[in-house]
Amino acid sequence: MYDINLKQKLSNFSFLLLFAMLFFVPDAYADKPIKIVATIGQLSDVVANVGGERVKVEGLMGAGVDPHLYKASEGDVRKLREAQIIFYNGLFLEAKMEDIFKKMQRRVKTVPVGESIPRAELLESEVFHGHFDPHIWFDVTLWQKVTIKVKETLCEFDNLYCKDYEKRAVEYLEKLTQLDQFIKTRALEISKDQRILVTAHDAFRYFGRKYDFQVKGLQGISTQSEAGINDVVNLADFIAEHKIKAIFIESSVPERNIQAVREAVKSRGWDVKIGGELFSDAMGHEGSFEGTYIGMVTHNINTIVDSLK
Repeated sequence: MYDINLKQKLSNFSFLLLFAMLFFVPDAYADKPIKIVATIGQLSDVVANVGGERVKVEGLMGAGVDPHLYKASEGDVRKLREAQIIFYNGLFLEAKMEDIFKKMQRRVKTVPVGESIPRAELLESEVFHGHFDPHIWFDVTLWQKVTIKVKETLCEFDNLYCKDYEKRAVEYLEKLTQLDQFIKTRALEISKDQRILVTAHDAFRYFGRKYDFQVKGLQGISTQSEAGINDVVNLADFIAEHKIKAIFIESSVPERNIQAVREAVKSRGWDVKIGGELFSDAMGHEGSFEGTYIGMVTHNINTIVDSLK
């Protein structure tokens, strides 16, 4: 009789323990931030804005880092394995990490945000057949679509706090709408024939399409392709012919190539200046205004307009 009662008590205890695990244990972890890893700074910033205190975002690529050439370290792979969600740009921006992302999909929620943009709104690569230009953040309205994708992912993963994510997303989307209007207003300060943007690599095509600039890059969409002598010569001829006032270096691309273009332009009798440094594939340093997406884009349009006017 004693053994039967003991077995019954143990059975009841097991049931209560199971009940607690199902209904009470998750609440113990509800206040713990979701561990998220994002590749580029622009994406880390969006996730932080939408996720707020509910997320702990760790970015892999800081200021001055070129995502086209970035290779994951052992420490990066460990961070990715320990994450609950991985956000990356996709569209082969982080080309050297594609195999890692495919493997991570089996164990971690892995989200290529660029894939959420309708194909009709993407620009085809002029170099890599069958691929698209990955620099979607240069069209603020496309980056709004990325913001919505981040919000949807967080709501799906952490539905209890979905209303909080939605509220923060609405607030951030409004800021992006204001940013988009600011860019348009500043661009109108330059006559259409002066809206020619020459940079180190061809990262600004979405910017050009959206804000009515002609863009020229010394290197192609990916910095993996080296600029040759003919590229320098052709670009120098174009700059001298159109008497372009300024060309721009990029924070994540070596300056020497653009300096070579400038010297080549000088030999053609036109003195083009270096208009300043633009943030293309990487944002500014963490904690600075340029270390945010809005700050980065604001810096870029101000630098471009002030130099070309």
